[in-house]
Amino acid sequence: MTRQRAINDQRQRLLRGIGSAQASRRSVLAGSAGLALAGLLSACGTKSTGTAASAALSPAKDLSDSEKIVNWANWTLYLDYDDETRKYPTLQRFMKESGLEANYVEDIDSNDSYYGKVQSQLSAGQDIGQDLMVLTDWMAERIIRQGYVQDLNHANIPSIKNLLPQLQDVRFDPGRKKSLTWQSGYTGLVWNKDVFPKGLENVEDLWDPALKGRITMLDEMRDTMPMLLLDQGVDIAGNWGQDEYSSALEVLEKNIGNGMIRQVKGNSYKQDLISGDAIAGLAYSGDITQLNFEEGNKWEFALPERGGLLWSDNFMVPMGATHKTNAEKLMDFYYQPDVAAEVAAYVNYLCPVDGAQEQMEKIDPELVSDPLIFPTQDFLKRATTERELSVEEETDFQNQFQEVIGV
Repeated sequence: MTRQRAINDQRQRLLRGIGSAQASRRSVLAGSAGLALAGLLSACGTKSTGTAASAALSPAKDLSDSEKIVNWANWTLYLDYDDETRKYPTLQRFMKESGLEANYVEDIDSNDSYYGKVQSQLSAGQDIGQDLMVLTDWMAERIIRQGYVQDLNHANIPSIKNLLPQLQDVRFDPGRKKSLTWQSGYTGLVWNKDVFPKGLENVEDLWDPALKGRITMLDEMRDTMPMLLLDQGVDIAGNWGQDEYSSALEVLEKNIGNGMIRQVKGNSYKQDLISGDAIAGLAYSGDITQLNFEEGNKWEFALPERGGLLWSDNFMVPMGATHKTNAEKLMDFYYQPDVAAEVAAYVNYLCPVDGAQEQMEKIDPELVSDPLIFPTQDFLKRATTERELSVEEETDFQNQFQEVIGV
């Protein structure tokens, strides 16, 4: 099967599912599709309601003039890749045009695990070996609040003008002084359609006895718990608290205890799907399209009838990074619409760059209307974001979640 056919099949299945979606509970979806997406994403993250734990940290000396390198840590399957050359085409183009050497690593398996690995260095203002890291809204909020990232010089990022308008002033980073959106996506349901042809419509369908011991859940509290809350009819963008959270957590605890859930893990869940150890669970949208292309079109992804989760991942420069200007040059490169379109054609996540949809016409016309990349208002009716959590809530909810999953 060609990559394009896998993408087309995925798109058509999702469009059929979206056709019966209920009306959105959020008026932010009114207006054009592009503005609807931007408005919804701009609500991601949490307010900086706490004081910066490391406000006294000072940025590292920028060695960009003398050291022509930039180090970038990202998630797996999150940049265009050529299997034949075993290289990243857009990154190769960046290095040729900029004269910089880019060292790219797929080093992030989950927000929590990565934070745990680098937090002590970040808190001391030390170099973690990366000039750019890509983390999800809620973790970006935490790191910004703690004073762990450097201010961006927008003069070095002229292509920032192409960032979708309402993404230029998100709640957790007004004015985008410390972060820029890399990609956005959905958290939803996945299943092996050959092994489990009846499929899934909602999270509760995972508890089918036929799936016992072969379900994978995400170890990100801010992915798994909102999905469980939505499944119980909770408007996660509205007024909910400990009682609703406890009820959803009981579902998770019960299905770990009775052996329904095989494992709760980070981005490596894809390996369990490939091996067949897991045949259903929670997943990220773009991952499944890519797995279908690479592993034989075995899986189906869907947003639940009761709602799926919409999120963004963000570029940030750690306080100890020593090549900040070079990192800003890389960000600027990826905000060029033609480059953004090339990345989007591969990763199949929501593209945050204005003008990329028009450029996609030159790369692959069939992807111009792909809702996984450029979503319509109807598609967004099943997607929502979580309300802002206070620092205390985030800490308490995270501790409760980790206790249940055994971290």
